[in-house]
Amino acid sequence: MSVAPLTRPARLRPGARVAVVAPSGPVPGDRLQEGLDILRDWGLDPVAGRHALDVHPEFGYLAGADEARARDLEAAWCDPSVDAVICARGGYGAQRMVDLVDWAAMRAAGPKVFVGYSDITALHEAFAVRLGLATLHGPMAAAVSFLNDARTQESLRATLFEPESVMTLSARTAGVLVPGRARGVTLGGCVSLLAAGLGGPHARAGARGGLLLVEDIGEEAYRLDRILTQLLRSGWLDGVAGVALGSWEDCGPYEQEVRTLLRDRLAPLGVPVVEELGFGHCAGALTVPLGVPAVLDADARSLTLDVPALR
Repeated sequence: MSVAPLTRPARLRPGARVAVVAPSGPVPGDRLQEGLDILRDWGLDPVAGRHALDVHPEFGYLAGADEARARDLEAAWCDPSVDAVICARGGYGAQRMVDLVDWAAMRAAGPKVFVGYSDITALHEAFAVRLGLATLHGPMAAAVSFLNDARTQESLRATLFEPESVMTLSARTAGVLVPGRARGVTLGGCVSLLAAGLGGPHARAGARGGLLLVEDIGEEAYRLDRILTQLLRSGWLDGVAGVALGSWEDCGPYEQEVRTLLRDRLAPLGVPVVEELGFGHCAGALTVPLGVPAVLDADARSLTLDVPALR
């Protein structure tokens, strides 16, 4: 089955209520407050989840208990006064709580904007599989990369309020790894999380017909090799229409090692591949919709959406 377009939620208007939740790692209070202030400056009405500042009593890498993190996400989504849910940060932990979410209740609540990246990839897949909903691979409210980077902030703000203004996505760093042009529906996220979700109940069976957008951080070249090889051997990449690569921060020397690996693993697919398209764990990170039909033009070094990210 090919990747199909997903339901797009409505864009935000001034005064929209936005819930900030922490499904993964713990969130410093000062950074959360700074992120809420930025959203407030945009004319939004941000509120933090009840457990947003929790820390797990035994595992300090988690933002509180799995059940509490799941209930925060669910409560925010099912609150009719909330128009969007933005994650506070990534880290690790979404996979531990995704099975505890009442997806039937979330579906009944209807479509809303959902934003996050990195570890939140596990939730992007769940939103696609369980809710049939397009989501935004974008910055998180308490992440340093969002708080300190005006370009990252502007890409998200424009996508939320004026999605027609960001229909073509590119970056000065973008390059051609494999030439060509392809049409498909966007999907993806952090490649290690996609591999970790293989065979799980909240992950799609494959990327056939899709435009795969992937990036990662802190994975040495041999681990990236293992991750990509796992996706290849499982058949998950069979029939993918094209691949857009984001940032590979702290994954080893890009020019001498990472690019060579990416070409080695992805070029045999015989589809267009664009490198360094400017999304993920990088400065000036673009907000990219997942679940939206688009054209990937490697020669033009761009991803052009058929429709705005939000209605």
